Amino acid sequence: MEVKNLKTSFFTGSGEVKAVNDVSFHIDEQESIAIVGESGCGKSVTQLSLIQLIQVPPGKILGGEVILKGRNILEYGAHSSEIRKIRGAGIAMIFQEPMTSLNPVFTVGQQLGEIIMLHKKIGKKEAWEIGIEALKSVEIPEAVSRMKNYPFELSGGMRQRVMIAMAIACNPDLIIADEPTTALDVTTQAQVIDLLMSLVEKFNKSMIIVTHNLGLVTRYTERIYVMYAGKIIESGTTEDIIMKPKHPYTIGLLKSVPKLEKERTKKLIPIKGLPPSPIDLPLTCAFLPRCPYAREECKNKPFPELRPVGDNQHFVACHLDIGREKND
Repeated sequence: MEVKNLKTSFFTGSGEVKAVNDVSFHIDEQESIAIVGESGCGKSVTQLSLIQLIQVPPGKILGGEVILKGRNILEYGAHSSEIRKIRGAGIAMIFQEPMTSLNPVFTVGQQLGEIIMLHKKIGKKEAWEIGIEALKSVEIPEAVSRMKNYPFELSGGMRQRVMIAMAIACNPDLIIADEPTTALDVTTQAQVIDLLMSLVEKFNKSMIIVTHNLGLVTRYTERIYVMYAGKIIESGTTEDIIMKPKHPYTIGLLKSVPKLEKERTKKLIPIKGLPPSPIDLPLTCAFLPRCPYAREECKNKPFPELRPVGDNQHFVACHLDIGREKND
C-alpha cells in the first residue's frame, strides 16, 4: 500500500483542526512498519482515514491517495460496497481500547461470526467453527466456551486477543494495530505483541503498528515513521532511527525511553513544552518552540520538507544537520 499526500481535517466551532497534514508513506508485502508519535500527532486519524472511518461531520478527508494493489481506495464512498469489502477482508484494524471496540450486549461468538459471514459469504454454523479456530490461533484457552462469553466477562488481555482474532479471521493482507497494548500491564503487553508478530509471520501478512512508545517497536519492525503535528518528520529503517536519529523530536523520544543498562538513579529526560494546536499550526517548524537545537535560521524558514540523509531510506524534515553525537 502507498499513501500519497493524505490530508484529513475536523471542522469545529473553533476552526479547522488539521489532524493529518500531507502525510505520505508506504508498506510492502509481508513487511512490518511503525508509526510513532505522542498523543494528538495524527497517528490514529491517519489510519482511520485509510479505510474511511472518519466521522463526517465534523471530519473530512480533503485530499490524497491510498493506493492498495493498484487501486485508489479513497475514490470509493465511505459507505460503498467496495470499501466495505476492503474493511476486514483487505485491511483489518485492531483498535486501541478493546472494551469500547467490542459490543457489550453481544457475545464474542456473535461478533466474530458476523464479520466472518459478511466477508466470506458463508452460513452461521461454518462461521462459528472458523471463529473457534481464530480464537485458538490467538491462544485463548477453552475457545468454545469463550465464544459464548460477553466482553465484560473477559480480562483486558483476553479482549485484546479477541480483537486480534477478529482481525485475522477473514485473512486480510494488511493489519493495522492501533496502540494494541493500551491499558494492558507490562507482561501482557509483551505477550500480545509477540503473539501478533508471530501471526503476521505465520500467515505472511503486512502490519502497521501505531504507538507512542519507540521502545515497543524496535524488535518487531523493519521501518519507522515518526509523526509530529500531523506530519511525518522522520522516516527510515529501524536501525537508522534508533542508532542514527536526525530529528530533535526523535532524539527526544529516544531519551525518554527507560534503558536497562543505565544507572537506576539517572533520570529520564522529557521533551519540554507541548505540541502546537492543530487549529493554529505555525508556518515555521512546528517543533521549534520545544527544540533544544533551534537556531535563528529556523525562525526565518518555512516548515522543512523531508530530505534524504545518509542512504536513500532515511529522511528527515529539519533544517539542521544533527549528528549521532547529539544523542549520546
